[in-house]
Amino acid sequence: MDCELNKESKIIGWREWASLPELGLVAIKGKIDSGAKTSSLHAYDIEIEEKGGKTYVLFKVHPLQHDFSVVINCRALLVDRRQVTDSGGHKEERYVIRTSMVLAGVKKTIELTLTNRESMKYRMLIGRAALKHYYIDPSQSYLSGKTIKQKRFLKELKLEMGKA
Repeated sequence: MDCELNKESKIIGWREWASLPELGLVAIKGKIDSGAKTSSLHAYDIEIEEKGGKTYVLFKVHPLQHDFSVVINCRALLVDRRQVTDSGGHKEERYVIRTSMVLAGVKKTIELTLTNRESMKYRMLIGRAALKHYYIDPSQSYLSGKTIKQKRFLKELKLEMGKA
């Protein structure tokens, strides 16, 4: 059967650089996980805030692998609370937010569950609900590369860490 790529579709590897601009996360490595329905993001110090009749989630993120010195403070509207079963079979209630993600030059709104992924290699899992219009080549990594903005952000972080 012949199959042509949709012109709007992108080929990505099993791990890619992503941005979550509404959360101030310019560059974060994401592992593509077609086995997970919803994407998840490393978050800690999670708090709930009621303001103007709306519920917000305040949380912190270590966006870089193996680096706990860089902290990004985030705030997002709470969309839901869900019972999630992780890959080890453990059930956990997680907060769910909706935010924009830029991956391989495509910006889309996705749902993210918040959980502490400190012991995990990747700070973000990108689940199949966020992967519409993408084809995954499991033999490749970082096919979309880094944007100029991501390169600049990472360079500034390295300079800051060098001063500390």
